[in-house]
Amino acid sequence: TGQASVFGVPTLAVQHHVAHIAACMAEHRLTPPVLGVAWDGNGFGPDGTVWGSEFIHLTRSGWERVAHLRPFRLPGGEAAVREPRRSAIGLLFSAFGRDAFAMTDLAPVAAFAPAEQATLGVMLERGVNAPLTTSAGRLFDAVAALIGLRQRTTYEGQAAAELEGIAVDAMAVGAYEFPILPGGNEKPLIVDWAPALELIIADVRAGAPPGAIAAAFHAGLAAAIAGVAIHIGEPRVVLGGGCFQNARLTEATVMALSSAGMTPYWPQQVPPNDGGLALGQAYWAATMGGV
Repeated sequence: TGQASVFGVPTLAVQHHVAHIAACMAEHRLTPPVLGVAWDGNGFGPDGTVWGSEFIHLTRSGWERVAHLRPFRLPGGEAAVREPRRSAIGLLFSAFGRDAFAMTDLAPVAAFAPAEQATLGVMLERGVNAPLTTSAGRLFDAVAALIGLRQRTTYEGQAAAELEGIAVDAMAVGAYEFPILPGGNEKPLIVDWAPALELIIADVRAGAPPGAIAAAFHAGLAAAIAGVAIHIGEPRVVLGGGCFQNARLTEATVMALSSAGMTPYWPQQVPPNDGGLALGQAYWAATMGGV
């Protein structure tokens, strides 16, 4: 809501992921209603968790978070940005509990010494310095670590970019399944990565080519985005956030949405990442404030 700033002018707080969507809306001169898909590395949500895979329905009366990826914990918090192995451990622990640390044949588990694994287990069990996240960017990191591509990075997004780079022709390998689950009690829908994780682990253990795993992962995510759009029923779908710098993800998502009868919009002139946030904030404030 609007409030006076220290300069005596009214201000309007615009949530990070709403701003991502609004930036693309501004580029295409769109007004609500739209379904926004804001996928990035991280951005704090109003519920105190780390958001990053948000499906947000924007209308003239405001916005509502209608779906997101299944949450998992990030052991070490910000340290996970430069260590994809931490995202992978968080994902494995969410799916398998303490049994995750027995999966020493998997690269991210083997990348930690036994004493480190014990510490990580306590952090994850107690939620100490292990915030919950729905970040698509950290999911990309986790998969890159699981297939042995990279356990540490020198800049954010490196592992995800390399995962995109090795992907082969998706038509030849199909897509992993990301079921869409009800949130319950009018809560957002959940895009569940667990079935895809199990298949990725099985494929890694079977010696499948990393490029084929990467392709099936991208294709599955694109199909899931279209699936959520079908559930929500909003025909105009706007993409935003740093994950859509990934050309493979963006192209596959646009194709999946178009095939489902939706009209997709994606960033072409305005940066999809944080470089477009200021425009998005201004545009949403103007849209909601009537200025």
